[in-house]
Amino acid sequence: MGKYFITGQKKIDGSINLIGSKNSALPILAATLLNSGENIIHNCPDISDTHTAMQILKYLGCKVKYQNHTAIINSASLNKFIMPKNLVKKMRSSIIFMGSLLSRLKKIKINYPGGCSLGNRPIDLHLNSLKKLGVKIFDDQKNIICEAKNLKPNTIRLKFPSVGATQNIILASIFIKGETKIINPAREPEIIDLQNFLKKMGANINGAGTNQIIITGVKKLNNTEHTIIPDRIVAGTFLLAAIITHGQIQIKKIIPHHLPLINFLQLGSEINLSKNTIILKAPKKINPIKKLITKPYPGFPTDLQAQFVSVLSLAHGKSFVQEKIFDARNKHIHELIKTGAKIKILKDNSSFIINGVKKIYASNLISKDLRGGAALILAGLAAQGQTIIHDQNFISRGYENISRDLNNLGAQINFFN
Repeated sequence: MGKYFITGQKKIDGSINLIGSKNSALPILAATLLNSGENIIHNCPDISDTHTAMQILKYLGCKVKYQNHTAIINSASLNKFIMPKNLVKKMRSSIIFMGSLLSRLKKIKINYPGGCSLGNRPIDLHLNSLKKLGVKIFDDQKNIICEAKNLKPNTIRLKFPSVGATQNIILASIFIKGETKIINPAREPEIIDLQNFLKKMGANINGAGTNQIIITGVKKLNNTEHTIIPDRIVAGTFLLAAIITHGQIQIKKIIPHHLPLINFLQLGSEINLSKNTIILKAPKKINPIKKLITKPYPGFPTDLQAQFVSVLSLAHGKSFVQEKIFDARNKHIHELIKTGAKIKILKDNSSFIINGVKKIYASNLISKDLRGGAALILAGLAAQGQTIIHDQNFISRGYENISRDLNNLGAQINFFN
């Protein structure tokens, strides 16, 4: 268990280049299994989740090289369909290997995936969708065993626009003869990035970012080279770091429209945009937000909920936040209360009333999930005194070196293993 030591009330002020998107890199790394050849992936973030994905690829028989944010994956020697239990338990996104392995080897055996504990996260949408493509699924309560000897095209209507289910359907459909349609798919920028990667390979796929994706099967795919899009959640976290410390930040190598900029403006920020840059000046007084509800893209992202709660803890007034994607994304609340934040969790466990306070204070805090850990770092930046955050490697799953980057922006933060 590592520890972050943060001396608070140091203003964030400066410029930072954004890293590649975690949520885009993981499905694209899984997709490298499809072409039986070499793929070069640039801007692949140096975070523990991408290293876990690359370890999985190696275990399955692929050749993997990684240096200076570029991953080179050759899947010609893929020879295993049983996923490694120890790695699957580290990362929920390991489930995305299901679609690729079914396309390539026609079978997969995988344990139920791990990752952050955010409540009930069923994979029924994944499994039911794959069944509609002709996949036979067996479940022994510990493992999911899938066989795909006779895949067939179909129209799949998702009752909820699940990112993972959308990705798995796409990956499983690439070689199916005929036309597969996904109605009500996830529309996140990371879905568009996956589509763009697959199209470079030679896949026939269109509609990502809309309410319908169409995949027409092809016989083979080519070697390709691709650059991962910037990480909008990391960008949002750094923007909020500037706001909570009343500073100013310039973020480069970003796609501004991927962020819910309206919500940052609601806090009272001044924002200036150019093609690949955001400049944000924090307000002197942080405004409360009357109602902030997480929704599928293009709505407010669940992955920024915890960080916004930290900032709203210091707003001048009352805010209401509701989590509607995950039913237990609230573990950061109890930790923030230790700092003096006044937050009430309502009976549904997913709605929070935040009464802003003038100051919060240093405390010993425990990071219990990735984004909640980032929220605690934001609180530490604003708190009086030295905050200690105990982290079970959650934060490094999505942030490349957050202590280094914040120190470069004026913070005083150290990390010790």
